[in-house]
Amino acid sequence: MCGIALIISGVRIDLSLLLSDYRPPPETHEVDQPELSVDDLKAALLRRGPDNLGCKKIFLQLKSSSSVEELALLSHLDVEKVIKRERSCLYFSEMNNVHIVSENEVSWTQHSHCTATKSVAELHFLDNHCTATNSVAELHFLGATLQLRGINPVFQPLVDTSCNVLVYNGEIFGGIEVGSDSNDSEILMDTLGRCCSCGFHASERKCCSAGRALSSVPELLSTIKGPWALIYWQDSSKTLWFGRDAFGRRSLLVHWPTLDDFRLLLSSVSPLSFIKNDTDCGLNFWEELPCGIYSICFDASKASGFLIGTARKHEWTDPGLEELIKWDRAFVKPQDEELKFFNLAVIKDRRLMNSTSLDGMPSELCSRHVIEQAKLNAGVIQHSVSLPVFKVLNALKESVMRRTAQNRIFQRTIPEIREENLAQVAVLFSGGLDSMILAALLDKCVDPIYRISARAGLKELQRIAPLRRWNLVEIDADLSDLSSEIKCVMSLISPANTYMDLNIGIALWLAAGGDGWVSSIHEEDNRRIKYKSEAKILLVGSGADEQCAGYGRHKTKYRLRGWLGLHEEMRLDMQRIWKRNLGRDDRCISDNGKEARFPFLDEDVIRTLLDMPLWEVAELDQPMGRGDKKILREVALLLGLEEVSSLPKRAIQFGSRIARESNRKNFGSNRAANQASAGSEVIHMRTGAT
Repeated sequence: MCGIALIISGVRIDLSLLLSDYRPPPETHEVDQPELSVDDLKAALLRRGPDNLGCKKIFLQLKSSSSVEELALLSHLDVEKVIKRERSCLYFSEMNNVHIVSENEVSWTQHSHCTATKSVAELHFLDNHCTATNSVAELHFLGATLQLRGINPVFQPLVDTSCNVLVYNGEIFGGIEVGSDSNDSEILMDTLGRCCSCGFHASERKCCSAGRALSSVPELLSTIKGPWALIYWQDSSKTLWFGRDAFGRRSLLVHWPTLDDFRLLLSSVSPLSFIKNDTDCGLNFWEELPCGIYSICFDASKASGFLIGTARKHEWTDPGLEELIKWDRAFVKPQDEELKFFNLAVIKDRRLMNSTSLDGMPSELCSRHVIEQAKLNAGVIQHSVSLPVFKVLNALKESVMRRTAQNRIFQRTIPEIREENLAQVAVLFSGGLDSMILAALLDKCVDPIYRISARAGLKELQRIAPLRRWNLVEIDADLSDLSSEIKCVMSLISPANTYMDLNIGIALWLAAGGDGWVSSIHEEDNRRIKYKSEAKILLVGSGADEQCAGYGRHKTKYRLRGWLGLHEEMRLDMQRIWKRNLGRDDRCISDNGKEARFPFLDEDVIRTLLDMPLWEVAELDQPMGRGDKKILREVALLLGLEEVSSLPKRAIQFGSRIARESNRKNFGSNRAANQASAGSEVIHMRTGAT
């Protein structure tokens, strides 16, 4: 998908159940005109290269009847402002004479006046010539669609016959069945429409659907496997639902109401226009929405007559998902006898792996043979019986398959580009361990050519898959020539605000753009050809270091506090990855019209790694390049990637040399930057060029 946003205005949002220090604003407080507009959000979403961008409004209106205040809903549908993209051009589509019938029998026709047959809890579709009189609140939905699944075009926001509204940015890889020719947004909309709307979320009582086929919205969302962020209006319960998946793989920013801006805003990205005058980063306006499911139930305040929206956060209902979130490992510290057997098993496992590689990838027959050999060995290699490395390899292969080949990729008509040159999938490629594993696995999962965007590792990939046409996209950039681009990246990383975030953001943004040079396929020809990747799906190695002890701080924790300290540090990394990494990375990649997919953060991969004893995942008594991410190094060996299996980690901002150039620009030298702890230093915008 692409991006979503929502602006709620004209309603008092009660955050007391969400924020412990929440204080409601005074009723008489005057607010200046908000600086961030709907047009700003539209511009930010359009930068993501969507196929279309749509908007819908819902007006909430209070009516009095027999001294009892009732809630009536009026909806404005901006049908004449559906923005489509075709051949990289934008135009406005006219959609007239729309007739929508709901259970309330409300219709809309252009140039007609607004009519309604119900007086309470009714939802009308209005044209530009009608006004929502006496409205006290407005919900403005924005949905940008970069369609990657299905055979028919999809336009957001989605509206069903029950007047529910959905904007969705994500992918469903499990939990809800999505046919190979289906679009997951449409399937999700249909499934949400069948959810219970009894309003149990607004009270202590249980859902009336318990024990029935119906499920609540939190129950349904808890079953989804894959990255997602959504905003959903459930008309029957007058409830707004929003949230993001349990690991935060899709960005969703929030602005909670403040004295300066009473509105509640949600957006996939911060607008570029919000970085103003080169001095204000807008960093205090947005924050990353913590992972989870939220609701706002709208009702009338009997005391004041104001419309009140009560915000709540809901628990995940899937026990298996809860276990992954808690990230508790059963086997953290080995006993001396276990460690002795483990060391013997490592030696035996490596001998078995080295003797069973078949074209860089063990066949099923070969795998069974290895396991049978292990079973015949004496009890000293108990760990080899299950061969954890094969479990991880299979889980990763299935994860890559789900993200690349399981569903039909939506086909766009781009006649000026030859079909054989269209690559649907790319790898954010550094030549390091994680991206090399993804590239090798992708070779096993897809047929078309695809592009990679770095130099190192290409020859090894050509060696293990000589029949694959590997195309290296090299991206050259001079930081001194990127003033306007850096300002753009500043808005993308917001609310993150350190030089490390900026350096990583620049590297990701440039690489994801895929605008560079491709070397000739003939070795004797040293020419490079200008090339821009059209791939919309980008595989990224995020999550590998956090789960497999790939950071230097992991080794430090292990040295100071042993296995338990290492486990606690890794758990901390996994539980904060949504805030430190994934939101920022998703925004920087999506700005190029790409969708980031994270195979290492697949639910089944996380479960597979978490079920393993920690000492089988990492062995930090060994030097860097051997014991860190040990299990992934063994996976690389099984794939035939011998050289990369022993390479030490090098962070993207250093491997791309972005950090060095940034340090020279902002601190004068690398040495000065190190002395200032530049990685954690908050960015200070300078007047003029950034």
